Amino acid sequence: QVQLVESGGGLVQPGGSLRLSCAASGSIFRINFMGWYRQAPGKERELVAAITSGSSPNYADSVKGRFTISRDNAKNTVYLQMNSLKPEDTAVYYCNARGFSGTLGDLVSFGSWGQGTQVTVSS
Repeated sequence: QVQLVESGGGLVQPGGSLRLSCAASGSIFRINFMGWYRQAPGKERELVAAITSGSSPNYADSVKGRFTISRDNAKNTVYLQMNSLKPEDTAVYYCNARGFSGTLGDLVSFGSWGQGTQVTVSS
């Protein structure tokens, strides 16, 4: 079983910055995908940014040029640097990771979600 723990949310004024972190722990063999989603009140959860092994990061059009996703493989941690924040970025942000857990010869695929962290952009 793989657990994800997020941190870094909070209240920030428009134009400000926040950095979210998501650390994965457990019997991890390999993580192929790590991404950030968000869900605003009354709206569906949407992909914000994702990073897949061997591929370039991809971003939602609404955050391109403002958000940057990065990953520390040694720490099984993904980050989301959010700059030039806007009120419409207000949402609960969720981390998602997919890959394989266990040991070679006994691998099990997993897909895990973090508990969510609130980001509020308001003056």
